[in-house]
Amino acid sequence: MALTRKNFIKTSGLGVLALGTSSFKSVQNITNDADLNDYELNIGLASYTLRKYSLDELIDITERLGLKDVAFKSFHLPYEASKKELTYIHEKVTARGLNLYGGGVIYMKTEQDVETYFTYAHNAGLPMIIGAPEHNLLPLVEQKVKETNVKLAIHNHGPEDKIFPSPKSVYDNIKGLDDRIGLCIDVGHTFRLGLNPAAELIKYQDKLFDVHIKDIDAPVADGEKTVLGHGKIDIPSILSALKKIKYAGIVAIEYEKDANHAIYGLSESVGYIRGVLKMLS
Repeated sequence: MALTRKNFIKTSGLGVLALGTSSFKSVQNITNDADLNDYELNIGLASYTLRKYSLDELIDITERLGLKDVAFKSFHLPYEASKKELTYIHEKVTARGLNLYGGGVIYMKTEQDVETYFTYAHNAGLPMIIGAPEHNLLPLVEQKVKETNVKLAIHNHGPEDKIFPSPKSVYDNIKGLDDRIGLCIDVGHTFRLGLNPAAELIKYQDKLFDVHIKDIDAPVADGEKTVLGHGKIDIPSILSALKKIKYAGIVAIEYEKDANHAIYGLSESVGYIRGVLKMLS
């Protein structure tokens, strides 16, 4: 899976070309909002996108795409790695100018999981876990957040998820907890519930720590993942909502289709988002 000039998609200008008619109209409807013009969003990457690629390939691809902020899944930051190994990976990433802002999604089903993964995050120098703990573990999770100062962004996973399907299901369970416990809203899983992701982002903005952005072909439980701009999610409305609330976290692209050749869909997705942002500015 070598990365060469031949097989790497250049993204400059691609996003504007990728804008479909409906997306273009959506952008036209919101470009006159002066509040959107001067606020820059931080577009990053959830490394699950490149789960079939090595750490070195991931760093190279991320750098070439001009993305600075990454959240690592265990494919690139192994749970079983020693503290020395985790430190080495962190330093390797940051030496290339990347910001390793979090790790996940990390599932916590037992008290031992909570202990293990907060120690892992601390040893890896992660400021935030993007996770999904069982409800009964939240008191222990809050304790570990206080002990380690590692934030937790709880990720919703849509219709199949019995624990945290929606942003509301997360918010209702954490609204009385430590301020360092918040939400990672996945717009794709939110859309599959038949909800409006832009409205959900605004509704829960006070606890919004992270955003996973993707596209889905229909607002149904079995909606298929696709390249950003090819599906039915109103991406311009999501980006404009985030700009309007002056969201300070990362908008992490999580392209999940065709894992073995994800570089192509990822490149087009990055270009699409940049095209939309350019039209919003």
